[in-house]
Amino acid sequence: MLAEERFREIQKYVESHGTVTVQELTDLLNTSESTVRRDLTELHKRGTLIKVHGGATTVGTSVRTRDEELSVRRDRNTEEKHKIAAYAAELIEADDFVYLDAGSSVDLLIDELNEESAVFVTNAIGHAQKLLKKGYEVLLKGVTEAIVGAEALESLNRYNFTKGFFGTNGVHPQRGLTTPDSEEALVKKKAMERCAQCFVLADSSKIGQVTSITFSDMKESEILTTELKDSSYKKYKNIVEVK
Repeated sequence: MLAEERFREIQKYVESHGTVTVQELTDLLNTSESTVRRDLTELHKRGTLIKVHGGATTVGTSVRTRDEELSVRRDRNTEEKHKIAAYAAELIEADDFVYLDAGSSVDLLIDELNEESAVFVTNAIGHAQKLLKKGYEVLLKGVTEAIVGAEALESLNRYNFTKGFFGTNGVHPQRGLTTPDSEEALVKKKAMERCAQCFVLADSSKIGQVTSITFSDMKESEILTTELKDSSYKKYKNIVEVK
């Protein structure tokens, strides 16, 4: 296959999938990784895609490889996050056994809690402290200020949650729910597996974004957001626009 033919195939694949890995393109084009990397470099120079570590993404998609401090994220899109948090808090019912993931939106959910009989588990130290101060029962207490690693994964295996509330750095149809941290991704994935219902709190800036590590398919949770800026996401029944 000639170079320009490969370029067309790569561009078409990236545009239809949003992001792509070097391995996917190697399989698609039946060529070597070194050839694919050279092609991505050339297309990046032309400005038709963005070359990132391990692959590429469309020009309109941002791929972040590092997370910001919780204190920074907490102060961003606060009005949206408060709306989402208030809506999410109303989903917690009497005697629910709830997992609260680390994250700024989930942190705001704690401020809105009013179901006194619910029991909570969290891997975020800050979340646990806030819950205890409000008088809630917390069974597991754990930069994101999150406890991750083998100990957290082993602990989660003991629990069967009625509901789980999760943060995410990106929501994308093909790349799913993503986070920049590989260990935190493992904890999120394991916790979701232990929940009967999963809710993801994602302000509109997260919709269409992709970060390094996928921890869940987009369709496996109910995603709580505000008004969608990209109308193509309105077709997904599991995305709820909170008013």
